[in-house]
Amino acid sequence: MHANVLTAKSNIDALLRSVKRIAVLGIKPEAHADQPAFYVAKYLQNAGFEVIPVPVYYPEVTTILDQPVVRSLAAIEGDVDLVDVFRRPRDLRAHLADILAKKPRAVWLQLGIRDDAFAEELASAGIQVVQDSCLMVHHREMET
Repeated sequence: MHANVLTAKSNIDALLRSVKRIAVLGIKPEAHADQPAFYVAKYLQNAGFEVIPVPVYYPEVTTILDQPVVRSLAAIEGDVDLVDVFRRPRDLRAHLADILAKKPRAVWLQLGIRDDAFAEELASAGIQVVQDSCLMVHHREMET
């Protein structure tokens, strides 16, 4: 396992402490407020992070969380500290080129999302990766 694939809580905490700007890939709009792909992003925004919505569907939606929607990671202006991913494991590969083009410092695969080969490819490109973990839960535990 590559050193950029983070598993130790101390390493994940250190990563999160350095993050300010988070692109949420696969975010859902307010109409789906009961789903993690919306309420985790809302939590992050309320916790003081800058959240950039990158929905995969919902072509009619132009804003989420009062932020303009961006249709690809590569189209985001400026650097991204972390990409928070809400996509099924089988759908991750379709986003690899976009993630590599943006080259965020880190990629976070939400709870239930794990693909070791995908994580290794990102890690080998110099991107830190957290797999199968809820960013909101981890952040809350870190804050206490």
